[in-house]
Amino acid sequence: MKYLFLSLLLISFGIQAQSDLGYQSPPKIMADLVDAPRRPGATISDDKRWVALLHRPGAQSISELAQPEEKLAGLRINSAIFAPSRSTGYTGIELRSLQGNQKISLADLPQGKVMNVSFSPNSENLAFILETSDGLSLWNYNLTAEKTRRVADIYINAALGGSKYRWKRDSSGFYTRLTIAKADQKPVQTHLDIKPVIQTTTGEKAAVRTYSNLLKTPHDEKLFEFLTTSQIADINLTGKVILLGKPGMYRGYSASPDGKYLLVSQIKKPFSYLVPQFRFPLLTEVWTTDGTLVQQVADLPSGESIPKGFDSVIKGRRSIGWRSDKAATLVWAEALDGGDMSTETDYHDSVYTWAAPFKKSSRLLLNIERRFAGIQWANDTFAMVTDWRFSDRQLRAWKFSPASPDAEKTLFQQRSYNDRYNDPGRFVTEQNKYGVDVIKVIDNSKVLLIGRGASAEGNIPFMDEFDFSSGSKNRKWHSQAPYYEQILLPINADATRVLTLRESISEQPNFFIRDITTGKVTQFTEFPHPSPAFIGINKELIKYKRKDGVDLSGTLYLPAGYDKSKGPIPVLMWAYPREYKDNDVASQVTESPYEFVRVSYWGPMPHLAQGFAIFDDPKMPIIGSGDELPNDTFRQQLVDSAEAAVKVLVDMGVANPEKIAIAGHSYGAFMVANLLAHSDLFKAGIARSGAYNRSLTPFGFQGEERSFWEGQDVYAAMSPFFHAEKIDEPMLMIHGTEDPNSGTFPMQSERMFAAMKGLGGNSRLVMLPHEQHGYRARESLLHLLWEQHQWLQKYVVEAE
Repeated sequence: MKYLFLSLLLISFGIQAQSDLGYQSPPKIMADLVDAPRRPGATISDDKRWVALLHRPGAQSISELAQPEEKLAGLRINSAIFAPSRSTGYTGIELRSLQGNQKISLADLPQGKVMNVSFSPNSENLAFILETSDGLSLWNYNLTAEKTRRVADIYINAALGGSKYRWKRDSSGFYTRLTIAKADQKPVQTHLDIKPVIQTTTGEKAAVRTYSNLLKTPHDEKLFEFLTTSQIADINLTGKVILLGKPGMYRGYSASPDGKYLLVSQIKKPFSYLVPQFRFPLLTEVWTTDGTLVQQVADLPSGESIPKGFDSVIKGRRSIGWRSDKAATLVWAEALDGGDMSTETDYHDSVYTWAAPFKKSSRLLLNIERRFAGIQWANDTFAMVTDWRFSDRQLRAWKFSPASPDAEKTLFQQRSYNDRYNDPGRFVTEQNKYGVDVIKVIDNSKVLLIGRGASAEGNIPFMDEFDFSSGSKNRKWHSQAPYYEQILLPINADATRVLTLRESISEQPNFFIRDITTGKVTQFTEFPHPSPAFIGINKELIKYKRKDGVDLSGTLYLPAGYDKSKGPIPVLMWAYPREYKDNDVASQVTESPYEFVRVSYWGPMPHLAQGFAIFDDPKMPIIGSGDELPNDTFRQQLVDSAEAAVKVLVDMGVANPEKIAIAGHSYGAFMVANLLAHSDLFKAGIARSGAYNRSLTPFGFQGEERSFWEGQDVYAAMSPFFHAEKIDEPMLMIHGTEDPNSGTFPMQSERMFAAMKGLGGNSRLVMLPHEQHGYRARESLLHLLWEQHQWLQKYVVEAE
């Protein structure tokens, strides 16, 4: 009788038990994409002699994702091994010489997940972490002996994330964090731990954004402390282990450039139930390398009360690190505005330095007009400081002399951080006498820059030489059609020999060695084509205008064998809206027409096999010029952008206006629901891992800084949940049941589905077990493709 009552109750809420469908698989040509070979990762030795190619496994199984985990303070921890859960690793390592043809395959790798692979500073050893059911162990491969061995009989605690180990500056060993307890000693909750959980306001504003997996009970606190408590240790290559300091909840540790000091940070109590662990109270200290305390640097309180705003920060010393160009000098920033960027003041931050042995007072280096974003060091007369501001998305950088910080500074760049066309690129670096990367400076005034080279013609990667003494720029090299080639890094002293990643529309990416002086190019790897069944796809960059004059663009892919004479075909659009403060920046082209046609299981490309044309990343800019905020006209701008995209494809004769679908992930899913609610441009929609009710993210979302109470009309206008009755097209929603992403909790899709069902709409909700914001299990990915294929076939291809 009780089961009949339960069934009637579920039906009364519009919820019916699904049929025993189970995981499904799409057509083979689409399923093969899930099992396609993945391009190996790579790490390069400091002497630029070796590349370690790191072979990636296929997709994980659902059984791997289903392993037990503790969700605490924004973390997901595998409590059996004191490490992050859901980890991925490499299946093999191959060494290749950059100075010859020598190849070494590490045949004696132990069984388990290989991760965190890195060369020693002297390039004589290659270390890695091995994850097994017993824990995280540290291993080393000696390039001379060609032998792999476990460094020491210890296990590493990586529950708080961050570096699992760090090489010592002299390559003699490592610093790491060790486990100090056994998994079976984990606190167990009893009835005595069950008690009311009480939180009280203090009158101080604490406008925190929406976070998941926070601490909820005193038992959670005990468990968090148990799992994250570790011991800093010094381990040499012979296996000798020296414990440093006392056990603590250590979040970070790094050696000074001269290797004589350690900068150590650890989490303190009291914990918070409102924010994740990265906002918990934090103590930062300097130790000697034997673990002796030298100086306390900072003792920060909880970050619960950081002011609202994307460029707001905590009060006190933050962004603490070592100066790269000095033996042992700390550098940090401190807010002059109480952490609130909206405060009117001439300077918002100060930057200080403090030199060893830390007996004298710290020294003011710079006052920063906006929010400090970082310093790149070269030497005592050359460094680059950057500041930024969210309100107008502005980014600025100056060259200055650390030895004479009051001297005149040289403005190097001032642009919107969304402005790709005016991005000067990243500095080429070199190692200084401490073995630390610093900006490479030539003749005291010249630097080398490597960039993507965004332009109206598409991305054209480059290497420039910039002379600060004259302000002149000399282009040393740029990618040339029909290839898209990016410099990864120089591999000789004068940067004339570089390692690149080169591809074309039809040639998959591979590593090459290029001589910039002679133009000679030598192929270094021979990775196979990842999706040979899709060879022959046509790719074209399409440019068009929105009706308000904003220039837009997107990339059109047509199926192999497409014949325009046979008339228009179904189209699937895949997009993601972004906020801007400038029309010209919003109109910028962000792709290259010469990039390889990547057909991945993740986005819309598999549906080329279904006969769809794919319009990928048609721009959906949301612009707020001057004092206007972008989201004040979100809906109108979104619909106008979509309307322009549909029109250009119809005018080209590619699209049948009655057979166009719209799809997106995360904020793209939010876009899908809005477009279905406020336009009739699309036949159907696919919305993955989305948010639909912005009142559930009341202290801001995406690029929106206003709280719900400051912008109720905006929140309501933008939330498709508030307009669900207007959605009269079929919408497929897919979501991971364990989505921890701020703002896209699974509840968002569940409530949206309930609204559409209650209103008589046409919707399907697919909740993928054990999946987070992105989906990883092979079973989930195959089922995802099957759901999308079935939906598009039924509601677009076969629809009247």
